[in-house]
Amino acid sequence: MEKMTQWLVTAQELVMTFGLNILATLAILVVGQWLAKLIGRTTKRVMTRRGVDPTLINFTTSLVYYAALAFVVIAALNRLGVQTASLIAVLGAAGLAIGLALQGSLSNFAAGVLMIIFRPFSVGDVIEGAGVFGTVKAIQLFTTTIVTPDNATVIVPNAKIGGDNITNFTLKPTRRAETIVGISYGDSIEKARQVILDELAKDARILPDPAPAVTVGVLADSSVDLQVWAWTETPHFLAVQLALPELIKNRLDAEGITIPFPQQDVHMFQRN
Repeated sequence: MEKMTQWLVTAQELVMTFGLNILATLAILVVGQWLAKLIGRTTKRVMTRRGVDPTLINFTTSLVYYAALAFVVIAALNRLGVQTASLIAVLGAAGLAIGLALQGSLSNFAAGVLMIIFRPFSVGDVIEGAGVFGTVKAIQLFTTTIVTPDNATVIVPNAKIGGDNITNFTLKPTRRAETIVGISYGDSIEKARQVILDELAKDARILPDPAPAVTVGVLADSSVDLQVWAWTETPHFLAVQLALPELIKNRLDAEGITIPFPQQDVHMFQRN
């Protein structure tokens, strides 16, 4: 009878001890999950106020939430008496192995985060990077989608585009269109300059400031090559660039100014 009483007392103590540990563990899990959600919402709210890209906001919010949740789970296991030191070591080793296996993907991810934060270009910009020229359609954490002028879709890894020179053709509000026009050596350079400037002034897409410029570029073999510069708003750049040669050619023809083509004099001698 005495042994039975001791067993019951011991069992009661064990139940009380484990019961309290279980209750404490459940409390840690419930309160910890609530705190993890609170931290995630706070992170999202702060990043939204600062104008961070939505893709990065969602990813960072999830990362913060699950990191906090992992800390809560480890704390709960520790409260139950589970040795978490070895568990943390195993998780660290597994994380290192996964990081080495996904090295390329992680570099793409890091480059994507940097591009989203520093914004060297945005969706809709026309860029050239990693050997690809076109319009940016999407910037994701691992890849950037670019549509080329011939409507081909190119998906570029962020590490590749982030590690190369990036030329953003639409970042500035204005761009300079240019072309080269050759006139004959017998024509007046000043007259050709005034004619071209007069024609450029008629086009509303060409800005008066900075003013268009016509200068002598090269004294070529068969012509005097004039360098024509005209500034325009970036959305009109391609149209102006394509229109310049035709506009200038038609006006020079109307003014009787010759646009020469390469010529070569051949002298023949007859030997006796």
